[in-house]
Amino acid sequence: MKKLVVITGASSGIGMETAKRFSENGHPTLLISRRKEIMESLNLKDSISVKADVTNLEEVRAAIKMAEDKYGKTDLLINCAGVMLLGNIDKQSYEEWKKMIDVNINGILTTTNIILPDMVKRNEGTIINISSIAGRKTFKNHGVYCGSKFAVHAISESIREEVADKNVRVIVLAPGVVETNLLEHTTNETIKANYVEWKKSIGNGLNASDIVNCIEFAYNMPQDICVRELVIAKTKQID
Repeated sequence: MKKLVVITGASSGIGMETAKRFSENGHPTLLISRRKEIMESLNLKDSISVKADVTNLEEVRAAIKMAEDKYGKTDLLINCAGVMLLGNIDKQSYEEWKKMIDVNINGILTTTNIILPDMVKRNEGTIINISSIAGRKTFKNHGVYCGSKFAVHAISESIREEVADKNVRVIVLAPGVVETNLLEHTTNETIKANYVEWKKSIGNGLNASDIVNCIEFAYNMPQDICVRELVIAKTKQID
């Protein structure tokens, strides 16, 4: 059996497709999301599905312990959990800001806090954080979302520098628009409609499988090679 892969946000979109692919490739998987029934319905071999809030350190710790007790130490952590709540910065609620900060930033810190120390001790392991092009440049109506994704880039790169001499890889994947349910989180219907029209103008977004291909590419490189950052978007997406 291959080594354990831990995936957050595994009940939809990129996380779900990643879980399917790595299971097909023979890896045991730990799937973490709030929607356990969806993850279980995938019927993946050698897989544990846990309902947990990625911002709750103890819930996540218990899930990882359960999987590692059964399948061994985590070799690959993929942080896919995220929310995108687009809005006019002067009108958007503080609660929506807080939710993006909590999930998009704290969601990668909980898993990293639990898994990284052991990777450092073992001198092996890979962490892949799914960010966004919005973590590299700003967009209208994306204010706090961009801030949260810029933070993912900064945190990931800082950690990478600290653990590189321990043979641990930290990788950021920054997709452009992807065909997932991420936009459904947005509550402003006008912004949502405009986003959909713009997406049509570029031939719609990437498929989740395109992102999984990038994850596989980065992970399957030799351990002494780190693809530090990978940016992918539809050719017609200018920004």
